[in-house]
Amino acid sequence: MLPDDDLGRDLYDLTLDQCAAAGLPAYEVSNHARPGAECRHNLVYWRYGEYAGIGPGAHGRLLIDGTRHATATEKRPEGWLMRVEASGHGVTVDDALTRDEQADEFLLMGLRLAEGIDPKRYAALAGRPLDLERIAALMGHGFVETTADGRLRVTRSGFPVLDAVVADLAA
Repeated sequence: MLPDDDLGRDLYDLTLDQCAAAGLPAYEVSNHARPGAECRHNLVYWRYGEYAGIGPGAHGRLLIDGTRHATATEKRPEGWLMRVEASGHGVTVDDALTRDEQADEFLLMGLRLAEGIDPKRYAALAGRPLDLERIAALMGHGFVETTADGRLRVTRSGFPVLDAVVADLAA
């Protein structure tokens, strides 16, 4: 049985406090590590880098001829193997992403990180800047902040409502 929302929030806050006290601050909404020991593999996803999905059920994001593609492979291992033997790969999905889809993914992944995102990269992906009025409203609620170097990040009180923050910024 899952805890109710209030207990869940209390447990989340307790986890943040206990991990930070042990020298393991949250570098991502659900991950903690000593500074410098963050999971480099997952940081590629959260920083919206490129990665190839190879095995059964794998997903990828690759820049091909200047276009970012979302790929996925056959989920069932035996089906994946049959595809690889027949065509040399197990890819079942290869979709070119629109600017809006890329920008939304960038927000969804990047705002999970304590370091946040570079709004200039968002603007380059989306072809438009983030809405400053939406940012101001979220700041007014204490859910986001900007850093000295201009990054936009979610605050500790914003992390439990991260999905709503992302949805508001992406709208």
